[in-house]
Amino acid sequence: MNLTLTQRLAIVFSALLLACCGASAWLQIRSSDLHEKEVVQSLSKSLADHIAHRATLMDANGLRPDAVRQLFGQLMAVNPSVEVYLLDNAGNIKGDDAPVGHVKRERVDLTPIRQFIAGDALPILGDDPRSVDGRKVFSAAPLQLSGQQPSGYIYVVLLGEEHDALAARVAASSVLRNTLWSMALVALLGLLAGLTAFGLITRPLRRLTEAMRRFDADGEPDTQPHVPRSSPAGRRDEIAVLEATFAQMADRIGEQWRALTRQDQQRRELIANISHDLRTPLTSLHGYLETLSLKSDTLGETERKRYLAIALAQSVKVGRLAQSLFELARLEHGNVQLTLEQFSLVDLVQDVFQKFELSAEARQIQLRADIPARLPAICADLGMIERVLTNLLDNAIRHTPAHGSVDIVLAHKDGKVAVTLSDTGPGIPVEQRDALFERPFNAGGAHQGGGLGLLIVRRMLELHHSRIRLLDQPTTGTTFYFELPTAASVPTTLAV
Repeated sequence: MNLTLTQRLAIVFSALLLACCGASAWLQIRSSDLHEKEVVQSLSKSLADHIAHRATLMDANGLRPDAVRQLFGQLMAVNPSVEVYLLDNAGNIKGDDAPVGHVKRERVDLTPIRQFIAGDALPILGDDPRSVDGRKVFSAAPLQLSGQQPSGYIYVVLLGEEHDALAARVAASSVLRNTLWSMALVALLGLLAGLTAFGLITRPLRRLTEAMRRFDADGEPDTQPHVPRSSPAGRRDEIAVLEATFAQMADRIGEQWRALTRQDQQRRELIANISHDLRTPLTSLHGYLETLSLKSDTLGETERKRYLAIALAQSVKVGRLAQSLFELARLEHGNVQLTLEQFSLVDLVQDVFQKFELSAEARQIQLRADIPARLPAICADLGMIERVLTNLLDNAIRHTPAHGSVDIVLAHKDGKVAVTLSDTGPGIPVEQRDALFERPFNAGGAHQGGGLGLLIVRRMLELHHSRIRLLDQPTTGTTFYFELPTAASVPTTLAV
């Protein structure tokens, strides 16, 4: 059966309620019956003793049958609910005034009679002579002549056949029907109250179920506006805690899904841009090689060397792009491990400056460094930090016009060495700064990102638990900023 939780709870609650009502009715009837028997037996406790001592049922010759029948008839006429029997010392029935065929037993168990005479707690049930296995409340007393041993018992069934017939008629009367209808009404009201309570209790759960069912697979959680998103700490309502936890989880999943979507889009753009960047030099390389192949006999030595130089330059460009792409792929997939060591960042900056000294002079660009005295050593991967400075300096030189300058400023603050690299180029438009470290230059030369070099820089600094930022400067140009830990502030191992 495909039932909801509320329906299953309602069915179980209804079954339990009906079972409880039935058990309650049975216990009430049982208790009322025992109470009635106890009251009747207590009120008539001395009835058998009164009969035994006040009536002359025996003489020196034994029982007087005429006196027994006369007394039994008088008693049953006065009180039709009682049935009187005369028993011998073995419990055998020796006298009664029952109609022919009504007595079903020849003997009565004497154990309950002895308990009754001994004064045990009431009610005590004894054998019903007019039933094969029935038991009823009774009154009993020993029957004896003065000075002699008991010769039998007076056994009085207090609720006899007449009482049973009357009780059966009352059971079919309107009083019992009204009682049963009252109990049914109470059970119905209890059921309605229980179902209402279950509905109120499970309403947040149904709301949460609906929110989960409508959860947007595109990463947009479709929770209800009133679903709490606050921290569930300290809350006692389990369903409310579950709602808040689901809302937080849905928000996180949505953020992660959107991040994955953005990353996927960035990867697509990266592949498209790299494909274009590779296609341009490859096309040029193929064109010049094809020209050399077709016109090798007609080209002069000077043209041949120029074509070869251009083809070699394009080949170098393709190789550099392929190497950068391979390096970025390794960094993105976490296949690179840091090799930490202590070294002087001042010396590294000077080495990188020497690497670009000739190209800067050729473009009439001035390289300047502002380095304080006694700058502490840093703890990092020397090769990666050299690559970071190389990429940043290469970008700065390529985008700085002639007679410009590129400056590197080092500073020590808060247990870290701050690196600021700025140039006097045209700068980066505001609308393109958000994607600067997320995707490379777009095809056609439009500045839509920072190129593979900046992507590699960002990832290498992230491996050092650092972050590169683009600073807003009032002057023209571009300024990058990042920090590296000093040797004294870094433990022996650095988590990657």
